[in-house]
Amino acid sequence: LYSYHVACLAMTVRNLNSDQFALLEFKDRIAGPQNVLPNNWTVSTSVCNWIGVSCGILHKRVTALNLTSMNLRGTIPPHLGNLSFLLSLDLSSNHFYGHLPKELGQLHRLRILQLCYNRLNQEIPSWLGNLQ
Repeated sequence: LYSYHVACLAMTVRNLNSDQFALLEFKDRIAGPQNVLPNNWTVSTSVCNWIGVSCGILHKRVTALNLTSMNLRGTIPPHLGNLSFLLSLDLSSNHFYGHLPKELGQLHRLRILQLCYNRLNQEIPSWLGNLQ
């Protein structure tokens, strides 16, 4: 029983670290005038306490990313496709441009995707239809 709890804890930490890595890669590829993300999204605090990030109670994994109306600018990186517990992604009312990365198609739990009021320059990709 003891070794099971240690293994579960190690797996939770590793998985949360992969969520943290994905979000740090996202942060490194975007810019915002108030530096909200660079000042708040740091390794010194838990990813579950970062602005715009919500985590599940049971697994402590990132389940929602809500960065609406933060005046963020850049491309949406493929790393967000690694947030395997993500249920909701809201990047609306920002200045994202370019294409949606096909890696977002890996988000099998995703239920809400809000990208309106950005500068994305493509039609809705066919792989997006694979999401439930």
